[in-house]
Amino acid sequence: MRGARPTRLPMAYRFAAFLLRPLLMALTKREWRGVEHLPATGGFVVSPNHISYVDPLIFAHFMYDNRREAYFLAKESLFTIPGVGWVIRRAGQIPVYRNSVAAAQAYRAAVAAVREGKAVAIFPEGTITRDPDLWPMRGKTGAARVALETRCPLIPVAQWGPEEILSPYGHRPRLFPRKTMHLLAGPPVDLSDLYDRPIDTRTLREATDRLMDRITELLEEIRGEEHTHERFDPRQHGVPEIGDPMKHHELGRSQPGTTTEGEPA
Repeated sequence: MRGARPTRLPMAYRFAAFLLRPLLMALTKREWRGVEHLPATGGFVVSPNHISYVDPLIFAHFMYDNRREAYFLAKESLFTIPGVGWVIRRAGQIPVYRNSVAAAQAYRAAVAAVREGKAVAIFPEGTITRDPDLWPMRGKTGAARVALETRCPLIPVAQWGPEEILSPYGHRPRLFPRKTMHLLAGPPVDLSDLYDRPIDTRTLREATDRLMDRITELLEEIRGEEHTHERFDPRQHGVPEIGDPMKHHELGRSQPGTTTEGEPA
């Protein structure tokens, strides 16, 4: 068991953990590895892949029980849900206003949280993966931007199992028999050679690709299989980057020769 928590938890965070942790302990089995890579002190960014609506609960459980509770960047619509919104706001979670000029507020809040010594959780894909085999898809640059700005550790995490409880964009959970939640944290992604470069589109894309490569490698270890096709890019397939893609387009595989250069930061 790790030592004392490096920051004091808000009352609402402790209340949510009091309610939810016993349920997660009863409803899931757990295989957690790589916890030695979670820094015991100091702020950092931790980035898992995204495969189900229940990911944040499973990942929060992993972080909480390892004494590095996560502060999430969460879509702002969650903050408007009666009761839930009040709890997550008082628990210190950070709203993200997608495709809005207000999105910069989330970035500044994440940087401030890291500098306060918190573990800031950022799903680098920004939404549930659109890859038909649930491999990590092309990442957005927010996690890398915060890590480069603060020069803090950037910890990759792969998770597998939440999709068995609730399929991507599903609404009917399958709780029994109990499913095993596999989480594997890796060593920090090495970005030191990028610290003295301008934090521009090219640098952010390079850092983000390193992160997604590492998450994919960790997921290969969990799944016991190799990721063999090019990383799925929703923009190359006309798939919407927010919302349920199955309402709009059938998912397809990436085609050879696609490019990921020139993404706006």
